[in-house]
Amino acid sequence: MIYLCLFHDYNMLPIINMLIDTHCHLDSDFSPKIIPDLLREATLADVSIMIAVATELDSVKKVSEISSQYENVFCTAGIHPHEAKKFNISDVLILKEAATNPKCKAIGEIGLDYHYKFSTPEEQKYTLEQQLNLAAKLGLPVVIHSREAEEDLEISLSRYAKRVKAGVIPGVLHCFTGTKEFGLKCLDLGFYVSFSGILTFKNADSIRECARVFPLDRIVIETDAPFLAPVPWRGKKCEPSYLKLTAQKLAEIRGMSFDEVAKVTTENAKRLFNI
Repeated sequence: MIYLCLFHDYNMLPIINMLIDTHCHLDSDFSPKIIPDLLREATLADVSIMIAVATELDSVKKVSEISSQYENVFCTAGIHPHEAKKFNISDVLILKEAATNPKCKAIGEIGLDYHYKFSTPEEQKYTLEQQLNLAAKLGLPVVIHSREAEEDLEISLSRYAKRVKAGVIPGVLHCFTGTKEFGLKCLDLGFYVSFSGILTFKNADSIRECARVFPLDRIVIETDAPFLAPVPWRGKKCEPSYLKLTAQKLAEIRGMSFDEVAKVTTENAKRLFNI
């Protein structure tokens, strides 16, 4: 892949079948690096495509602009459960408009988070339902954030899955850290599961077990950059280029080669996000 170094305009980079970072926050602060730095280093680390995920209305605009500038960056439109207290029903129209961008591939990051409760459970559930309704109408998958809210989330996702248009994958459980039982229930609903650098953490045996037993054709990988940097970068600012470490760990867990994991997770991500 050394020939990629010859490209200075990242709009000229060929989209090739390497790794896909299905969840990163490119609108975050990566200083002193800037986006071209991140894309160059990601490409050299076998990461060919990135999904820039939104978390609030300002973020929706920013990731849309980023995706429009770089051919190998796609985006989402959604409001994170932490921001649910700010949600207004008119925001759905803004998200709907953002989703008309052909580079927008999902509604997300949405979901429930009862750990921090920056927004009340009631605010979170209402905001989630409105965005699930939008995704079902638009025929787009959802990117789900789940933390300590599996019971309520299962109810919402079960109702949503019944409304998903034929041929559309319901969505993905981003940065999976849930119970095996919850993951299997969501898989039964048609969802995919995404694993992050947490796979490399010392205390993540239960997550590694999920990565071992969940069906490989439903698994994708992500960095969640700038969060959750894998070992040996844990505690540092995560970058899309670190995705290769997660892929290598997944290969080790599954007893597969890196190339096999790269091929399958890339195919899964393209199918999930219709790329």
